[in-house]
Amino acid sequence: MAGLDDPFSRRIFRRIRATSPDRATDFEAEQHRRAALSLAGGFGMAIHPERTQCLYNWDGTALNGATEAYVILHEIAHFALAPPERRRLIDFGLGPGPDTIDRTAAETAAVLAMLDREEDEAAASLLGIIWEAELGQPALASFLDQNWLEALDRSAAAHFTSVLLALRQRRLLIRASHGRADRAEHRRPHQAA
Repeated sequence: MAGLDDPFSRRIFRRIRATSPDRATDFEAEQHRRAALSLAGGFGMAIHPERTQCLYNWDGTALNGATEAYVILHEIAHFALAPPERRRLIDFGLGPGPDTIDRTAAETAAVLAMLDREEDEAAASLLGIIWEAELGQPALASFLDQNWLEALDRSAAAHFTSVLLALRQRRLLIRASHGRADRAEHRRPHQAA
């Protein structure tokens, strides 16, 4: 917090910090998963039926909904960041993710250079974490798991602010709590759809 200079970054960081550092379990984890799937539907993402064996979190046509809420939110963030042509690619053309089973096909589908992949991953990571916080899910757990405190003494605050402001500039900070992709960041709360 001490390294965050602007009020917007501090406000978003406070929301993340106020959540649990522990993953949800059992019934609560299922509620979180369903909320994440609702948001995916709000973005128009197809979701594979239950018990479908999925080789990827996103296969270019539908989302693997049989995973944890934070993974689903991360994939929705990739969808929001990707231009239409990358939405049709396995793992959004970024190469294999940690849960990818067919890693060769995902690497073959990759279309971005490594630096561009890293930038997209950072943006999707933070956007998913922000949505977790807004939905009352354990965003702090994801913040810690996804290494946002790495290089804390040197560059973590600047990196956080840079990625956050890029998301804001692209108007990707939406109202996840409404379960749909309405661009509500700049509306007053009573105006949100």
